[in-house]
Amino acid sequence: MSRQLLRNPATMQRAASAVASTCARTLTSSSSSGGSAVATRRQQQQQQQQCKLTPSVGIRRWKSSTLHNNNSAEQQNQKLTGTAAATATATATATLRRSQAEALNARGSHSTFDVPSRNMSTTQKNGNQKCLQLENINPNFIVMEYAVRGPLVIRAGEIEKELEKGVKKPFDQVIRANIGDCHAMGQQPLTFLRQLLALTMEPRLLNTPDYPADVKERACALLAACQGGSMGSYTDSAGLEHVRRQVASFIKERDGGVDCDWQNIYLTGGASPGIKSILSLLHCHVEEKLPGIMVPIPQYPLYSATIAEYGMSKIDYYLDEANKWGLNRKELQRAYDEAKTQCNPRALVIINPGNPTGQVLSRQNIEEIIKFAQENQLLLLADEVYQANVYDKDSKFHSFKKVMHEMGEPYRSQELVSFLSVSKGFLGECGIRGGYMEVINLCPQVKAMLTKSITASLCSTTAGQVAVSALVNPPRAGEPSFELYNKEKNAVLDALKERAELVHKTFSSFEGYTVNPVQGAMYVFPRVEIPPKAVEAAKAKNMAPDALYAFELLESTGICVVPGSGFGQLPGTYHFRSTILPQTDKLKLMLEKFRQFHLDFMKKYK
Repeated sequence: MSRQLLRNPATMQRAASAVASTCARTLTSSSSSGGSAVATRRQQQQQQQQCKLTPSVGIRRWKSSTLHNNNSAEQQNQKLTGTAAATATATATATLRRSQAEALNARGSHSTFDVPSRNMSTTQKNGNQKCLQLENINPNFIVMEYAVRGPLVIRAGEIEKELEKGVKKPFDQVIRANIGDCHAMGQQPLTFLRQLLALTMEPRLLNTPDYPADVKERACALLAACQGGSMGSYTDSAGLEHVRRQVASFIKERDGGVDCDWQNIYLTGGASPGIKSILSLLHCHVEEKLPGIMVPIPQYPLYSATIAEYGMSKIDYYLDEANKWGLNRKELQRAYDEAKTQCNPRALVIINPGNPTGQVLSRQNIEEIIKFAQENQLLLLADEVYQANVYDKDSKFHSFKKVMHEMGEPYRSQELVSFLSVSKGFLGECGIRGGYMEVINLCPQVKAMLTKSITASLCSTTAGQVAVSALVNPPRAGEPSFELYNKEKNAVLDALKERAELVHKTFSSFEGYTVNPVQGAMYVFPRVEIPPKAVEAAKAKNMAPDALYAFELLESTGICVVPGSGFGQLPGTYHFRSTILPQTDKLKLMLEKFRQFHLDFMKKYK
């Protein structure tokens, strides 16, 4: 059936009626029926060709991979020259592969360096050359980096394969504490969400008595909202209207009755695509200056990576580590004033609760931020994906939208985009890729252009949209699924709170560690005093000192964390980010290994 036919109102009415009728029957039926389908996959054998680098490209790639920043103002800018020896190709390639994981991390995975000059060769291609080479691809791809999936993680994967092959290590498993992947660390999915996914993806299960009535009702409503009554069809580019209305109701309830227009809601494949779409919207030279985006330091590397990919300017403002990673208005002003000479500041990014720092902003802090953005005509980007993850009894999540509204004009009219995801909170469904953004007070014409740009991606995944529906329209008191849902939700949040307290207490006992309480989110970001001898050893290897610490930790214990240089930090300070997600027993084991490693490290470099 063509999309034109699916968009026919009469056809859609018949489809919706048919689904509603089916659902009505299944809710009262005690019979069960089902079917199974066995999918077979044909394995294709493909011969992989090794990419042969010309000597100049091999040397260029090796040299660029060994540059590092270590959060200093010094930038390295070298002209790379080629060599005529064709026999150097294999050597350069082998050197690159051996050193890539360690050398890439050396410069700090968020650091910037000069883009290689685009030396377009006019020589005729031969059998050893590729049409795409470093000299003729988008140079922003070379600059951009993403720390939480960087060289340390590559090495962790290699170690896992070595363990599978029986290679002897001083440990028997790799603990991936580098990324906030809840289910990978043992968190179990909530029954309600998975039941809703099962029924919408396989409607024949609606005929079985195995699912509660409230889940069936929700599944029927979702199917009726789909083209042709199937989750396999496209949705509107902004997502199913049914789910967007649910999101609007959720936000209104969360914010104590503040109105929310469902037409301001865009369903996205997790928060990241929404964030990237807004940053792309801002990519415009004004008065011949690059657009600048203010980001907190430390920051989530999605922002630095996307800003680099789009060729924009990153404006760093530093969080106050001595004040539980709070935010000082004077620091915002400093960063803004210094940046104005080089770029045109357009937006201010706030991550609350914080990643990687785990802080929860006070209401006073939020008011100061809103006033600053309004006075300087900045778009506010509120990354609020951890809003359900608040553990500190003296902390509370305040949405930027609610605070803006309560401050009155002119702040109520401040331009704001906020983001939420099913990957975090208590669902932890990272792989399903569901999320939303709410755009507030945007110029209608600009909003129309945003909508137009999103249509090019057709729509976010329907599975992700179902997950969003489960998040914002959970079982209510009195419904069959409520008791189990509440029990599972509270168990997840209680366990996270326990681990937040455990990592803070344990790391605080280490010599040379300074650790702020984990008020929220899923991470701890300790400051480590690295001995001068270790700093010198790192320099000798062209590595950031915290990268040396993290690599030695991985090789000695199997624990994978991310150096602070991947997120940004004050020059001369060293940190790392670890998740609090490993299950409690494994987390205790991890922390004990950490303790012994740190003692050995300090002794080694004393």
